[in-house]
Amino acid sequence: MVAMNTPAWRPPDERSDWDRAEDALRMLFGVPVGLDTAAKSLGRGSGVYAWWADVSVLPDLPGPSHDTVPSLRMLYLGRAGNLRGRILRNHLRRSGSSTLRRTLAGLLVSENYRTTWTDRVVLVPDDELRLTAWMHKHLKLTWAEQVDPENTEAELVWRLHPPLNVIGVHPDDLQPAVVAAKDRYDTSSRPA
Repeated sequence: MVAMNTPAWRPPDERSDWDRAEDALRMLFGVPVGLDTAAKSLGRGSGVYAWWADVSVLPDLPGPSHDTVPSLRMLYLGRAGNLRGRILRNHLRRSGSSTLRRTLAGLLVSENYRTTWTDRVVLVPDDELRLTAWMHKHLKLTWAEQVDPENTEAELVWRLHPPLNVIGVHPDDLQPAVVAAKDRYDTSSRPA
């Protein structure tokens, strides 16, 4: 039996999925911050996060506009068991463990990102660095800590249709350019 005052104990969250999604939505539509600021502020708790970009970045992709910064639109929404780890170790470092990075590399054809095969398709080390620099220059981030981010993410992806999300999006809202970019990336290198 866990004592009530033990840090590991949390009272049950009796709010509905809808209420938790609404709380997260308010935080995700807070002022997006640059990735250097996010790196200093992200906690290790679970939650959901949203990647934002100016409308001039990937201009052919629609996305929900930010309420208070209308020049920004949401590109991608995800969830994490550890927000800090997911953002800093995966999304900002390794294409092998980040759908966001793989999709961006596929969309940025003019940047000529190069891939290689390990146990999967990954960017070559120099291009991992280039993509991280591109992300720092063009993307912003918001996040919301949540006890149960899986249901919150599913609800928000269904509602918002971020263009880089392909799982959980209504088929009518899938972006053909994103699906093609993912396919292009996935077939760019194959095992010998």
